Amino acid sequence: MAIPQIASGPPAPQPHVTRRTLLKGAAATAAAMGVAALPSASAVVELPAPGTSSGPFRKGKVIDCHAHLTHRSRATWEADDRKLIEAADKLGIDQLCCSTLTPRRPATADGFRQCNRWTADGMRRFPGRVLGYCYVNPGYGREALEEIRHCVGDRGFIGVKLYNEYTCTEPVVFPIVELTIELGVPVLQHASHSHYFVQDQPRMSDGGHLAELARRYPEAMLICAHISGGGDWEWTIKALRHAPNVLLDTSGSVTDEGTVEMAAAVVGVDRLLFGCDSSMTAGIGKIRGADLSAQDKQKILGGNMMRLLRRRKS
Repeated sequence: MAIPQIASGPPAPQPHVTRRTLLKGAAATAAAMGVAALPSASAVVELPAPGTSSGPFRKGKVIDCHAHLTHRSRATWEADDRKLIEAADKLGIDQLCCSTLTPRRPATADGFRQCNRWTADGMRRFPGRVLGYCYVNPGYGREALEEIRHCVGDRGFIGVKLYNEYTCTEPVVFPIVELTIELGVPVLQHASHSHYFVQDQPRMSDGGHLAELARRYPEAMLICAHISGGGDWEWTIKALRHAPNVLLDTSGSVTDEGTVEMAAAVVGVDRLLFGCDSSMTAGIGKIRGADLSAQDKQKILGGNMMRLLRRRKS
């Protein structure tokens, strides 16, 4: 009896199946069978504007937990700040938690004090819209602590912004964290997990550093900045799985599919904070387009940040 011949050579490449292609295929199959097609992943699902009440979308404030005012060394700073507010208006963002950073780092004490004066002025220019983070360089120990007390106690700032002057696990940072615990305000820590050494940020923190700091100070309120700001967001999310007092800021220009959904599944919706970090449409779009319930989206858009802000001590 003749034996069937098996074709030689490498197997034919299999098509790469993604969530988008799977849904599109399901829609095509449904149409061929004469039944209602499933919505494709690229279809626009209309939701009411953030902060409005309609159907299942819960009414609530929308707070961008990570925003910046423009350093006044730039000639267009006033127009740039106005554009930030105008963009927030168009996107339904009620409040923006802002810091002003020095153009070059490490910041000097005079440099960060000047930035915080400008942030305080932004709060006056846009009352009720801009909430201030006090930016400091922990290397100026006494000056940094005095500035935080002044900004939070006298100016009404809502938290502290730390950049990359020091990795957040260095002892110089500990007095800053201890003071924020005393005051009941959060620390927004610049962070990224890069697969290569970032030359101009040699002391950049990542999710692992924040998890270590959280274990040292379980009563601290820590925010890991821009999980979508570049670097390995999957690693970052997993590194923070068992650090319940670290919240994850969704800001950043990276719009990879599934980031928000993975973060919600791994750390829980209650630990996610909506942020833009200047990527405004991407910031709001990745939350509104996420495969989550309307109630969970509203927690991320503002509810979780409001809960954090209510912990401030008088």
